[in-house]
Amino acid sequence: MLLIGLVLGVGVLAAGVLYALSLRWPAVTVAPRIGGEVIKEKVVKHPGLRAALRRRVDPGALTGFALTAAVTLAAAGAVAVGILSQMARRNQGIARWDMGLARLGARHATHLSTTVMRDISLLGGTLGIIIIALAVAAVEYHRLRQKSAVVFLALVVAGQFALSNSVKIIVDRARPDIDRLTGFSGASFPSGHATAAAATFMACALLLGRLRPRRVKALCAAVAGGVAVSVAATRVFLGVHWLTDVLAGLFLGWAWFALCSIAFGGRLLRFGAPIAESEQVAVSQPARDQRHANVAG
Repeated sequence: MLLIGLVLGVGVLAAGVLYALSLRWPAVTVAPRIGGEVIKEKVVKHPGLRAALRRRVDPGALTGFALTAAVTLAAAGAVAVGILSQMARRNQGIARWDMGLARLGARHATHLSTTVMRDISLLGGTLGIIIIALAVAAVEYHRLRQKSAVVFLALVVAGQFALSNSVKIIVDRARPDIDRLTGFSGASFPSGHATAAAATFMACALLLGRLRPRRVKALCAAVAGGVAVSVAATRVFLGVHWLTDVLAGLFLGWAWFALCSIAFGGRLLRFGAPIAESEQVAVSQPARDQRHANVAG
């Protein structure tokens, strides 16, 4: 019962944190109310500011900003995975807890806890992920008739499989050899179940939360995060992954989801949406300038 409580406890804790953060996340970004004369004065005094302002309204810069954000998020995930890999190699930092948690899982395992954890773990397995993704894709296509939802989910699922397996080959870390209570395949780092659960469930949350109240969106994100963390915990206590493996898997999965969601413009869910929005700005900006010129004249 201890292991079941720990698995469910970390999942509920993660869900609660994500729910609170989602509710606090700004729904709409509002521009600061600064008088035009103040802006004009500052631009005259600081020529560099004028160039910066021009770049901010340039369509190419807007596209570049979106792509930079995507690359930054992906890089952050890669850095986290790299740091965890080095910790694992040198047995430093979080890696010092690897052996202790593996032994805890072996020492307190019971038939009931093993059965429950295996069932939870299946949510991050290949078959479970594919079934869940297909079900969500079917529901969302029926609800909004948007083919891009299916493409988005397919990219997230297929991409995370390729990504996690590639990192496994590169790192080639051995699995724990204490008391393996379930099946496994391949190298240990990162956890494929954790990667799949993190990326896929968050993608499902994004789709299911579209055009729904803010609290529903927050609840979807909370459930997605909680399930992913619980799946990750089961892999440790079932003795087939180290703690650093599952943490790397979670970071890798969430980073891949973020990259895919930005490429599709978030809830706009159109591939290349940031570029399309920039093109729209490029077309509409001259018209607005002409209208302003006419009013001033």
